Formats: sequence, C-alpha cells, structure tokens
Amino acid sequence: MKLLKPSWVSHHGKPIFSVDIHPDGTKFATGGQGEDSGKVMIWNMAPVLREEDEKNEDVHKMLCQMDNHLACVNCVRWSNNGLYLASGGDDKLVMVWKRAAFIGPSTVFGSSSKLANVEQWRCVTILRNHTGDVMDVAWSPHDVWLASCSVDNTIVIWNARKFPEMVTCLRGHTGLVKGLTWDPVGKYVASQADDHSLKVWRTVDWQMEANITKPFNECGGTTHVLRLSWSPDGQYLVSAHAMNNSGPTAQIVERDGWKTNMDFVGHRKAVTVVKFNPKIFKKKQKNGSSNKPSCPYCCCAVGSKDRSLSVWLTSLKRPLVVIHDLFDKSIMDISWTLTGLGMLVCSMDGTVAYLDFSLDELGDPLSEEEKNSIHQNIYGKSMAITNTEAQLSTTIIENPEMLKYQQQRQTSTQTNSAPGTVGPESSAPKLNSVMNGESLEDIRKNLLKKQVETRTADGRRRITPLCIAQLDTGDFSPALFNSVPILPSGSSMSNQLTPHLSSDSSPGQPSSLGFRPSHDPMLTSPPANSLKALEDNNEGVKSTLLLTSASKIEPIKALDSRFTERSKATPGLTAAITSTAGLTALDSRAKESSSTPAQKECKLKEDTSSDSEDKMASINKNLMYSKRKPELMIDGGEVVEKRKKGRPRKEKMTTSMVQSFTQIIPPSEQETRVSVPPSAVAALRLPTPSTQKAFSLQVSMEPSVFLEVENEVTVVAGSKLSQLRCSKDGRDWNTLLPSSVVTAAGSSDLIAVASEDRMLSVFSSCGRRLLPAIQLATPVSALHCTAHFVMVVTAGATLSVWDVQKQKALVRNESLQSILSGTDTSVSQSLLTQQGVPVVGLSNGKSFCFSSSLETWSLIADKADSLVQCADFRGCLSSHDAPVSSGPLAVMQGRYLNAGRLASRLSSTPHHMQQSMTLAFLENQLASALTLQSGQEYRYWLLIYSRFLVNEGSEHRLRELCKELLGPVHTSATTSWEPTTVGFRKRELLREVLPVIGENLRFQRLFTEYQDQLELLRNK
Repeated sequence: MKLLKPSWVSHHGKPIFSVDIHPDGTKFATGGQGEDSGKVMIWNMAPVLREEDEKNEDVHKMLCQMDNHLACVNCVRWSNNGLYLASGGDDKLVMVWKRAAFIGPSTVFGSSSKLANVEQWRCVTILRNHTGDVMDVAWSPHDVWLASCSVDNTIVIWNARKFPEMVTCLRGHTGLVKGLTWDPVGKYVASQADDHSLKVWRTVDWQMEANITKPFNECGGTTHVLRLSWSPDGQYLVSAHAMNNSGPTAQIVERDGWKTNMDFVGHRKAVTVVKFNPKIFKKKQKNGSSNKPSCPYCCCAVGSKDRSLSVWLTSLKRPLVVIHDLFDKSIMDISWTLTGLGMLVCSMDGTVAYLDFSLDELGDPLSEEEKNSIHQNIYGKSMAITNTEAQLSTTIIENPEMLKYQQQRQTSTQTNSAPGTVGPESSAPKLNSVMNGESLEDIRKNLLKKQVETRTADGRRRITPLCIAQLDTGDFSPALFNSVPILPSGSSMSNQLTPHLSSDSSPGQPSSLGFRPSHDPMLTSPPANSLKALEDNNEGVKSTLLLTSASKIEPIKALDSRFTERSKATPGLTAAITSTAGLTALDSRAKESSSTPAQKECKLKEDTSSDSEDKMASINKNLMYSKRKPELMIDGGEVVEKRKKGRPRKEKMTTSMVQSFTQIIPPSEQETRVSVPPSAVAALRLPTPSTQKAFSLQVSMEPSVFLEVENEVTVVAGSKLSQLRCSKDGRDWNTLLPSSVVTAAGSSDLIAVASEDRMLSVFSSCGRRLLPAIQLATPVSALHCTAHFVMVVTAGATLSVWDVQKQKALVRNESLQSILSGTDTSVSQSLLTQQGVPVVGLSNGKSFCFSSSLETWSLIADKADSLVQCADFRGCLSSHDAPVSSGPLAVMQGRYLNAGRLASRLSSTPHHMQQSMTLAFLENQLASALTLQSGQEYRYWLLIYSRFLVNEGSEHRLRELCKELLGPVHTSATTSWEPTTVGFRKRELLREVLPVIGENLRFQRLFTEYQDQLELLRNK
C-alpha cells in the first residue's frame, strides 16, 4: 500500500468536508468552506496518481472552482453516469452541476490568472425544499433518484430525470439526519441521524421498512457527519457512530432481518464515515495451487474522529490495515476509485490523503458480469421479491382450503394456455433471455458498437440513440428509458409519421437502427387491435419504433426533462421536434417553422386531442436553447422575452418561431401566453342555460316520469305565471310557479326546478312541495337529482347538495374556486351519485368530487394522469368479475382507462417502476371509489388490488388490508372500527379476498390466520 498527501489539494487551509472521485477516475471533487462562502472544487486525478504529472507544469491540478453556495458545502457526489455533480450545503440548497462543453478557460472573479478554470462546470438546477443545512446527498443506482438529507430531520427524494421535481419527503427522524446510502439494487435507501437511530426506507412506497436503534442507545456526543454505507452485494449495511460496551464501533446491519450481531471495533473515538469499496473481491490464486472456488468478499474503509483510518475485508476478523494520526482533525469523507484499488480521504483540517492498494493486498475484483450474477442469484431478476416457481413447488401445503385454491389455480392456468384461447398470459409476449440464438447481452453489445456519433456545429458530441427494448437480463439496466413511443390504441398516427421519419434519418445512416421486426420481442405477437395500424406497412413498424432515433439525445439523456415526458407525437410537428442528428437543433426546427407556419397552424387546429397541452409543453421546451432548466415563469410574455435573450445570434429566427407558435396556441392554453387580469379571476362565472318558452324532459326511466314546462302561460295581477306538468306512470299533476323556469331535473322520488328569480323549488313525484322555495345567491348553472338528493352548481361557481328526506344540507355553498383556480378551466360535466356525492368534471380533464365527511375536494380522475397510462394490471383481472362500467368512477374516467394496456406493453420502464405505478394507480382507484361511496366499484378494484399485491408479494400491505377488513375480534366500548363500508360488510369482503390470497403459497400463514379468525367469528 502506498500513501500520499498531495499538499496542493486544499481550500486555502479551510476545512474540506467531502470528497468524491469521478466514475471515470480522471478527476475528483472536494467540497467545504471557502473564503466567505461554500466552495466546490474539481481537481485532476493524474498528478495524484503519477509523480511526473505532478512535477509537470503543463498538467493542470485544479480544473474548476465553484463558489455558488452561500455557505459551507457538506457533501459532493458524482452521478453514476458521471454527467452530473450534486452538492449540498449549509445554505439549505442542493445544486446539480454539469460540464459546459467548449467554453474556454475563465478566471474566478478577483483571482490571479494562475487560478484559471480549465473546465467549465455550471449549475443546471437548484433543489430547494430543505429548511436546514443539507448534510448528505446520494444518487440511486442508475441515477433514477437523488436523495438529500438535512438537519431539518427530513430526507427529500428528487426525480433525477426531471429536476427539480420532488418525488417525496421522508419524515420519521426526530434528530438531524446526517448520512444517506442507497441499496445497490435500488430497493431501499437508508439514513442515519442524531436521534440514535438508523432507518431503512422502501423505494416502492417510500415507507419505513426498518428502524434500528439498539446499537446507538449509548451514543453520547455528536459527530459532524454520519456517513453510512451499503455493501456492493447489498447484504450488509454499515453504520457510523455506534457503541458496544461503551466503545465506539461501526455497526454491521444484515439485510436479512436487519440483524445487528456484528461490528467493526477498535477506533478510540466515534466513527464518522464508512465507505464500501465498489468492487466485490475473491482471493488471489497463488501459482501452482489448485483452483479452489473461494467465497467472494467485500472491502470497507472506516474513518473516525480519532484521526485514524482502518480498512477491513469481510473475510478477515481483523482489519487489513490501520493508519493512526493520518490527519490533525476528524476524518470527514472517503471515496474509492471505481477500479477498487485507490482511495481518497479528506479531513476537517483541510487536507486530503490518497491510498493506493495492490491486487495482492485486496484480492481479484470480480467483473461486472460476475457481480450482476451475484445480484441475480440473491435478488432474482426483478426488484419485486417474487419467489421462483421452483422454490414454491417444494413448499408443503399445510391448509386444506389452500390446497383447494391451488388446484383451482392450476386448472385455470391450463385452460388459459390451451390453444385457441388467448389468456392474459399468452397475449403478453414473454421475454426469453435468448432470442434467435443470440443472448440479449450480445445483442445489446452489438447494438452499442453500431452507435452513430456526430459533432454538431458548436462542437458538442451527439450520440444518436438506438432503440433498445427492455432486455430483461437481471442487471436491471434502465434500457434507454422511454425509448419507444406510446401511441394511443387504434391510432392511425403511424401512417402520418412515416414520411417525417424517413426524411428525418440522415443519408449516411441505416434506416433501421432498432431490431428488425422479426427480432423485436415486443412485436413478435402484436396485440390485436392496437398494432393493426402498424401492420399495414412494415416501414411503419420500423419507423414508429425509431421515433427518437434521429432526435438529438446525449448519452442517457433521459435525465433531461424534455425526453422523459412521454409527449405523444404530434402528427404535424414530428419533424420540428425530432430534428436531424447532423444539424443543430434550432436550425432545422427554425427552417421547419418558418417555411410552413400556415400548414402547421391548420394541423394543430385540426388536432384537438386532450394531450395538446403536453404537446405544447414539449414544443415550448424544445424551443429553449440554453441547457439550463427553464425557470418557472408565471407571465407568458416574460417567457418569450427570456427566450429571445437566450439566443442572441439568431434573434430573428427565434422571434419568428415564438410568434408562429403563439398564434397557434389553442384557447385552453391561453395562460401560457396571456396573464389573466385579477378581476377576471375574482368574478369567475359558469355558463347558465337560457330560458326557453317551453321544454319537456324524461327524468326517470323506471318508473317513467316525464316533465313538461311551459313559461308565461298566463298573467295574473301583472306577474307572469309558468306551468309545470308532470306525469308518472300515467298519473298527471301540475303546478304553477311565479317566475319562468330555466332548468329542471328529477329522479324517481323528486322533481327540482330552478326559475329565473334564482328560486329553487323541490316537489315529490306526486306534486307535493317538499321544501319551501330556496333562494340561491346566483343563477343556476347545473341542476341534478338522484334518489332523494338535489345538487345545484350556480353561476357564481358554488356547489350545494341537499338531502330532502332528512331536510338538511350535505354541502353548503362550497366554492369551486379551489379547483378552477388560476387557469381558464370550466366545468364540462357534473353529476350526483346515488349516495348524494357531487362530482364535477373540468375542461382540463380532471374530475373532482366533494366529500361532505372530509369537507374537501378530492381528485378522482385525471385524463392526463401518467399513472393511468402506465399502470399494468392485466394479469389481475378476474374472468368472472364483469368490469363496472356504470359507476360514477367509470363514468368520469371514461374510456381512457384502456389507454394503459398498450402503454404497459410498449413502455420500457423497468419492472419496479411499472410495479410502483400500478400500485399507486390501484390505490388511487380504491380511495376514489370509497370517497364516491360507490360500492360495486370499490369491490371490483379491491379484488384487483389484492390480486396485484398477491402477485407482487407485498405481504405488509396485504396484512394491513386484511386487518382493516377483519376488525377487532373482541368488541369493546372503545373500538372505532366500522363493520360496514360503502354498503358492504367488511368481513364479507374479506371472505372474497381470502381465496385470492390462497392462490399464492407464500402467504399460507396469512391465509390460515385470517381464515381461522373468520371461522371463530362465525361460530360466535
């Protein structure tokens, strides 16, 4: 082992709190205190590794210095792909940095020319949410998420593919959170805080999986950081600052059951940082010895407040090496090189040390393939822990009921797979790991060799992405996220797209970069209706798969927001969005836009689909030249201004483009262009029906009830009277009203009429007046009756619902302002359910219901919701449960529920994302059906949900569900459990859920436990 302390790495004597080596090993970053601000510095690794480079004046030591943080920087971390650097500091901010290509060297303001920045790194996004100093940041495997933790006791998870979007905020710690680490397979994230606890959170639902406190109970005093670390095989989590027999240790937590039986002992003061080597090692074979298979092991470095560093191998009882008094103050951070042989350590005293190990000391590192096979063996292919059939087939069935359901399941699967029947299994093509004699890994490697790389005019590298379908090889590769376009089912877009796409691929480029259709796993058996359009012309299939092939995406550009939004291709605008790889984006788009603004205008006007908002958004985003995230701006005019500034060289072009787009924005998007005057918002009014001379309507089918209204039939003493006639089952009645009737509604029990003088009258179906006339504040916009409920939406955007039977208001003058606010959305439909729950559908595709018990507006449907598009629960639909098509939820969500089918087959989202999306969607459906008090729909979604939980193996959720349905076995005065929900007895629902649980052997215990409880209750 060699040890070096490069004295030139320093923050002018100020402390260095964090160090991280770039994944390619050519540079490293340090973060700490600057002169009067926080400082992030990027250094060249070459002078550290080689003495001749250190002596050579021409090799730059410092590459870049960034002073943007307003206060001390506590943590710097490179993303796994090396494109981004995240830094968190005492100014409560997380900044994400990206290298700006081909801008020459520049000097930091006020410094000498010697300190010129060789590379330019600029802040591309600032993440603001924490209310205290940010202590640690960590990228998840494959850079899907970025986690940050703070002294405000929270951990925030950011969507790294759509900065600055926040996924969730994890609350639970009661002390300052000072360390974070991700499980290498992406299933958990762990955090450690000053509250003497280490918490493990699941990434599926962001709930706490484990809370470990025992090893930390004795900990006195605090450390500046608590950087914990997860081993590369995912089996062990090692904490900082634990105690054992009042001696400081680094606690080892086993993933299996979160047991805490082992620790690293020996440091004299508290452990501040633990860092695992990214490689897994195996013993070096001595020459001449027989090749005995040795057990793989990991390597871990531990740094402490006692200024010493120890390096441990999990195969040895004692540390491999201990270096005492390496620094003058506490060790703050450790970073290994990706090769696993080099390590940088930094300290509070402002210095850095480099340790260089040899293969003889550590062992032979396993290759990525071997490491992946270890992951595969331990965790299975997907991140959802589903036991393999092989394991389950050997399980002994202990419960006779269970045996019955297992046998039923086997017979049903046999009938499904019989020829001629298309079951859910056979319709979704299974991916094998070998296709046409080639393993998927080989196919992927060959594809990467064919990558086309070009240089744009401003010198940037462009790698034309290839469409690689999700190849399920067990290493959870994020196969170019969303590389396949999603077409709404049955759409004929492919025909319109073909000309654009063929003209799009540049001459020297083969036109079919993806798989040929014969190889493509997704198209071997296309779903019957949705790909019909594509089958007509084979070109169509190729080009739709290659929709993004010629567009300009940098390597793994999925991190940039523009490409992760699944903006559906606009027929008229494809060429404008996906421009040729060889040209600069704006050139080709500008030509497109300036040449045919008129054609575009008419095309956009024809295209009135509900996703025009997404399209406009994606086009507007593409107009942005600067690589920075466009800031959120309220006033549309300002946006245009900023864009003009963004591109001084092509002033005219940009303005012409922006204008040509501004003219074609459909009315629903006016807010992106026109700022709404405040007065307009205040007087928010809904349209009212006009008064007619006479009208008639049928208000109920069973029994049949007809209404006839005749306005101004007669004049008595100067006031005009109107007549209301009603016939029910052949019996007629009529009544007179002192003002013209504007609108009427009814049910089999009630008739309600609203008149011009803003009076609402309610009659029974035999003509008896049930309520005195109700005076409304503003004219009626919509009126509904169901059973014995009456609902009114007024022009002043308020909602009221009355229960006429009990003569009381369920909803009193509730304003729609909160759901209509800001935008020029209007009410497109409204309805009242049989249980008296009012539902309002808006023009922006969202539907809300007002819950009188919660006294809030609840979102029950959103046509633009991406969860619906991506949820995939085909495997959970039962053959004998007919889908509920008449309930309020189905009515409001409409046909778009089917959009998810094709999406789930084409989307290349990894399994765990797909799983979380489906879970989130099903839970939304359950909650919505409950709020709407729609019993049949609740039961329907409950069974799908439980089937999904059984398939995915989510035991905790299943247990909670069963517990809620069973309720307390022994009732007491204090129990608040309701035995019924939306008209069903909960225990009856549990009886329906149990057979579903019985289909999976893994849940034998759960099944038996609740089966017995139900029997017990029945015998009571």
